[in-house]
Amino acid sequence: MAMMNPLDVMFMIMEAREKPAHVGGMALYEPPPDSSPDFLEHMYEGAISSERPLRPLYLQRPYLPGGIGPWSWREDENFDIEYHVRHSALPHPGRVRELLALVSRLHSSLLDRNRPLWEVHLIEGLADGRFVLYSKIHHAVVDGVSAMRLTTSALSPDPDERGMPYPWEVRDPTAAKPDRATPSLTSQVAGAARAATRLPREVAGAGVTAVRDLVSSYNQQAAALPFDAPETMFNVPITGARRFAAQSWSIDRIRAAGAAHGATLNDMVLAMSAGALRAYLLERDALPERPLIAMVPVSLRARTGKNSDTGNAVGALLCNLGTHVADPQERLALIQDSMNRGKHNFEGMTPLQVLMLTALQLAPAALPTLGLGNIAGLDRILPPGFNIVISNVPGARETLYWNGARLTASYPMSVLVDGQAMNITATSYAGNLDFGILADRTHVPQMQRMLVHLEDELARLES
Repeated sequence: MAMMNPLDVMFMIMEAREKPAHVGGMALYEPPPDSSPDFLEHMYEGAISSERPLRPLYLQRPYLPGGIGPWSWREDENFDIEYHVRHSALPHPGRVRELLALVSRLHSSLLDRNRPLWEVHLIEGLADGRFVLYSKIHHAVVDGVSAMRLTTSALSPDPDERGMPYPWEVRDPTAAKPDRATPSLTSQVAGAARAATRLPREVAGAGVTAVRDLVSSYNQQAAALPFDAPETMFNVPITGARRFAAQSWSIDRIRAAGAAHGATLNDMVLAMSAGALRAYLLERDALPERPLIAMVPVSLRARTGKNSDTGNAVGALLCNLGTHVADPQERLALIQDSMNRGKHNFEGMTPLQVLMLTALQLAPAALPTLGLGNIAGLDRILPPGFNIVISNVPGARETLYWNGARLTASYPMSVLVDGQAMNITATSYAGNLDFGILADRTHVPQMQRMLVHLEDELARLES
């Protein structure tokens, strides 16, 4: 049995029927040229009858001893692969519209806490002959970067390779290493003692650095502060229903547009999103006078040296999106300045200090998520901690295959929390940037219009 880390526990605590706390993805595949019409059926039958061992994290279910804690992971003694892997088909005529409606519904339902927290749906019936692997896994199990690694680790750049494992299986059983090793009691105590000696010094350093850099950035009117976000139509209590939209853009095209402005790919993702949000809100006469603030996740795995694909190792920057500015070039420059100052704040900080700064920045947003927003009327007094989460997750650069089926696109599906009714996540794959937009079905009408606005904003930056 392994203990959950504090961030993983947070994702367990925050979850409710209207707030499913899983991340997911919609991967589209083109069957092998020589495949039969029942290719996906054979893949499903192979999945539920396979004797290949599963990755340990796919066998772990959450456990709360005595109902009071602490939260832990334990192996499911009654694991049922047919519950976790399912075979579905789209209704006629099998358009992308029907596909998005299905995955939106699937992403709206909670995972069963009495079982390992994941599901995979093999979906056929698209009119163009492609099939879909929709997957979801609890955010307490993995973060976005880990989820992407798990998805691609089972794939191959060789279109002729067969007999490949499923994403939840161990690729090479002879060289398998536990995804979630359970350390001995002695090592846990020793590790805790070492951490305790460092904690006061690092926390103190984090506090001084955080306050100094935040005040400096604010005085220069560049970086975003957590209490500086305006009220928007997105910052409301959410419902359990979701709507999903997805589209791909060429990375070369985006980079070329950004080159003229000295902008990175991540800068361009933020700029496209900012312009699209501005246009969407203007259509509804709902654009605030002050700029929207985005929370931008930053992976800390390189800093921590954490190679495991489990748990969460994420910090966060707050970015001024410049949505109050009409000119796209001026808006991009403001975004670049805001992100550069945020990154500067992280330089020289330990992972713990980054997490401390992140906690300071995100504290207002955590109140409604943890059900504390209505205490003493804090939900009416405090503005949103930020307006929207925008992520850019790096993916594979080369074309990948699964038993001869070509992966044509991989769209990320993130998580919504109270006060955050829309999420924009992009991931790179084989020369494209695949955008996945998730929104509350009730509070964000016609959210597919965001795809039109993303294209329009890229075209403006190109010109």
